[in-house]
Amino acid sequence: NAVFMSSPGSATDHDLGLFRTADPQPRPPQGLGLYHLAWEVATLDELRQARARLTEMGALVGESNHHVSRSLYAQDPDGIEFEVMWEVPLERVTDGGAMTAPLDLDAAEAEFGATTPGRGAG
Repeated sequence: NAVFMSSPGSATDHDLGLFRTADPQPRPPQGLGLYHLAWEVATLDELRQARARLTEMGALVGESNHHVSRSLYAQDPDGIEFEVMWEVPLERVTDGGAMTAPLDLDAAEAEFGATTPGRGAG
């Protein structure tokens, strides 16, 4: 139900994810469209700063550890969800498969370092 695509030479898990949707009945007035955007930060320290700012703005709605990334989820004023994430450097990814667990930013910084560049930071 999903296709993940990466640009040539990209080190990221995916640059674009396309998902099949159920045909909602009735369709919303604006129809089907954009569901999710993501921005990558270079370090876990930047992710911590983003969390503080999103919390301050009342926009933060979730946090996750996806094994290959650490993610914050927020909503813009129109209610569109977006993600701010840091990707684990490829050489530091261990076998663990796909997962979604609660984000422990302190543990991530202890494991990887607060200023370690993420996978897409180069």
